[in-house]
Amino acid sequence: MNYTLHQLQIFLKITQLKSITKASEALFLSQPAVSIQLKKFQDQFSIPLTEVVGRQLYVTDFGKEIAEAAEKILNEVQAINYKTLAFKGQIAGRLKISVVSTGKYVMPYFLSDFTNQNRGVDLVMDVTNKTSVIKSLENNKVDFSLVSVVPDQLNLNKVELMENKLYLVGGTKEKFNRRVAKKKIFETYPMLYREEGSATRNAMEAYIASHHIATPKRMELTSNEALKQAVIAGLGYSIMPIIGIKNELKNGDLQIIPFEDLPIVTTWHLVWHKSKNLSPTAQAYLEFIQAEKDRIIKESFDWYQDY
Repeated sequence: MNYTLHQLQIFLKITQLKSITKASEALFLSQPAVSIQLKKFQDQFSIPLTEVVGRQLYVTDFGKEIAEAAEKILNEVQAINYKTLAFKGQIAGRLKISVVSTGKYVMPYFLSDFTNQNRGVDLVMDVTNKTSVIKSLENNKVDFSLVSVVPDQLNLNKVELMENKLYLVGGTKEKFNRRVAKKKIFETYPMLYREEGSATRNAMEAYIASHHIATPKRMELTSNEALKQAVIAGLGYSIMPIIGIKNELKNGDLQIIPFEDLPIVTTWHLVWHKSKNLSPTAQAYLEFIQAEKDRIIKESFDWYQDY
């Protein structure tokens, strides 16, 4: 056997993504380069690691076992690198964070200074839906999570970051008919919702229910970007977090529609399980957040106070 760490990394990524093309994109390599390394790796085994059925790549049972071993080897190599940096007095290690989808407009600003100051930190940030974020906390797969509604079924520590404001928003292609009675806007125009389980959808549905508003025309979209583009195109209106539409408001693509008891205001929290033993890297990040969050909010989100 004469395989390289580079080949292990490529093979592991292929098994994770089930695609040579996607693996090449994730590793910033050309597709031919990935294919060549996969062949060289396969040539060292008499049993197939992968197979192609139709146009779909599948990992064999033997390939899955090799992938598990490859992941362990790569993790050990990474641990050696971290220990080397730590011995030099540098903060080093992996920081794993799960973020609800709207949080992608928030979390990077609370990470950039820390990762720039500590080059030995490898960041893994999973942007996903609320249900998956909660599961990642329950299964101890992450150090921290960013949520706008803290799940009360888990025993969590939390650090308050900033407000999350949700407004009724529409596009500007067609002027909002202000002669329509305010209570009738939800009945007159289609309402656009996020998918089931989304914190934004939950907030929108709770608001509509508490105000006894009828919404006979409904559409559902599965991402913030899809929802935003649909509103811009004039498909309907939605209650959306303002954090994700700064540029669209500035450019005049979207407009806020004044409505009673809006905005809905929640709070972004960085949370972690109380029983979790934080790694030195995670502890260093927590201390950074506690010391620097007010400065970051002032420098990066000053525009937020205008709404």
